Amino acid sequence: MSAPELLVRPAVVDDVPAMMAIYNQYAVTSHATFDVEPVSLENRLAWFTGFGERGPFRLVVAERDGQVVGYAGSGKFREKPAYKTSVEMTVYVHHEARGGGIGGRMYERLFELLADEPIHRAYAGITLPNDASVGLHRRFGFKDVGVYDEVGYKLGQYWSVLWLEKVMQG
Repeated sequence: MSAPELLVRPAVVDDVPAMMAIYNQYAVTSHATFDVEPVSLENRLAWFTGFGERGPFRLVVAERDGQVVGYAGSGKFREKPAYKTSVEMTVYVHHEARGGGIGGRMYERLFELLADEPIHRAYAGITLPNDASVGLHRRFGFKDVGVYDEVGYKLGQYWSVLWLEKVMQG
């Protein structure tokens, strides 16, 4: 019996509760995000409004058997206007679906959607250690630019964040 097919598509508002559940699992159990408490549905709905069907800020989900098992997006890097051609990437996979290539499939689709957008650089911050995420980003052409050493405190210890960048065509 073969594994169910994975569908990667643009996210819609009905996906927000599933994306929130995935994120909240990381917020309470992992150093992958520096949120330490679960986020609310209102928070995630407001976050969702920062993405669109066109432009540099996109969000895709991976769906298997009708269930969202991951999401990836390109959002604002910083608020100041001079940063408008830079994006910050995010990718989360349901904890029970990790290791199956879902992150790569989402990034393939996301970078297809971003190919003609006026983006100069894409950035990713990865809390260390996270060999899977570092490997994923390097596979998609991201290069290391530096480490913020022990920048966050969570789960009883300090964590460092590796920053990577990718040159975009836009």
